[in-house]
Amino acid sequence: MEERVEGAMDLAGLIREGFELKQQDIRSYSPLTLAFLGDNVFDLIIRSLVAQEGNRQVNILHRKKSAIVCASAQAAILEAVKDSLSEEEAAVVRRGRNAKSHTMPKNAKMSDYRNATGFEALLGFLYLQGRMDRILELTKTGLEAVR
Repeated sequence: MEERVEGAMDLAGLIREGFELKQQDIRSYSPLTLAFLGDNVFDLIIRSLVAQEGNRQVNILHRKKSAIVCASAQAAILEAVKDSLSEEEAAVVRRGRNAKSHTMPKNAKMSDYRNATGFEALLGFLYLQGRMDRILELTKTGLEAVR
């Protein structure tokens, strides 16, 4: 992984600074709000990986992305990395997994959906902490394990 440059700011920090937003206490975010953010962080990572494979028709890119950005794949990634999580990270996953969502998954088992929500909550939590290095480490390890 690349080392952080002194004074360099993470994406969440750049957004806060650029829009003059104040820093919020991460613990005040609901697990579903963390998952909302984490879902998009994961989506951006996977879209970037798929796009790096070369120019293709957008529908092909979308299908490749959708095969990874889905509840079953995210649940499998979480399963692959769960033993490497810190206590704090595992607690965030539990909060996300146990959150009461008012939506039902269309194409996923409820257990996969809940585990995926826990994984997304963890990514959202790490994103707000500016820990893109940890997000990339977990995502890479998880993808390598499930492929």
